[in-house]
Amino acid sequence: MEAQLNELRALAAHAENRKTETGIPRVAMVKGEIPEHALAAVYDPMVNLILQGGKSMTVGDRTLQYDPATYFVMSVDLPAVGSVRPDASGAPYLAVSLTLDPVLIAGLLSDLPKPAAAASETAAFSVAAVTPELLDAWVRMLRLMTRPTDIPALAPAYEREILYRVLQGPMGWMLRDIASPDTALARVNLAIQKIRRDYALPLRMEELADHAAMSVSAFHRHFKAVTALSPLQYQKQMRLLHARSLLVAERRSVTSAAQEVGYESATQFSREYARQFGLPPATDVARIIGEIRNLHIEGSY
Repeated sequence: MEAQLNELRALAAHAENRKTETGIPRVAMVKGEIPEHALAAVYDPMVNLILQGGKSMTVGDRTLQYDPATYFVMSVDLPAVGSVRPDASGAPYLAVSLTLDPVLIAGLLSDLPKPAAAASETAAFSVAAVTPELLDAWVRMLRLMTRPTDIPALAPAYEREILYRVLQGPMGWMLRDIASPDTALARVNLAIQKIRRDYALPLRMEELADHAAMSVSAFHRHFKAVTALSPLQYQKQMRLLHARSLLVAERRSVTSAAQEVGYESATQFSREYARQFGLPPATDVARIIGEIRNLHIEGSY
């Protein structure tokens, strides 16, 4: 597998320290040191393959560590924080990702036999060891960056193979369940999408449970099992992450950002912000802006 990893590293070597598009639909890459604030976000469903260095990802009360020759699957939108590190020799963090499309997964599932049993009460994110077969599909996918005219014809086949290899692995149930409308995971995902759309509005548990076609108690249990967060914690993290973006990108005042994401009290917002990010809003924003300015200066040399 080392030869496959080395080829993937070479193919992805020109990635930047932010999400770098490859020209292949839904496939991206990243390399190097990534500021902490850029890794605190709501992540799209994806398969993420580590090629070099390591990464930690915290969702709710769960923290996962992953290293080269492991891959991470997240099958629903989740607020998370992370950190990356170089390898023991100092070589920078390097990873590639495939954003999941439930429609494509559902089409693939229609050609496969149904599994004997479905997963239950399990989080919709985890880490597993990569296989030679999965690496081989990734190699052929990234080689398309050197032959862009082949992308329209071949990328769909390679994407289908990557998904197939993940379906065969220990986290295949996540892909099956998110693409199957009657599963608890898919129904929780309906509620997640509603929270994402209406995150600034008061959370109505009965309405969310009804949206997921569950009783309130069952909905709360399944939601926590899938996301490692309660619905209220999920909404709060979404609000705080969006407010942080408003404070940094648009230079909003604390009161303005708090009101836009649904807080009636700027004091409560500041208190919860500091609890989430470790610093009061103004101090945290000044730190982030300083990091961005330093990165721009370093990148100009």
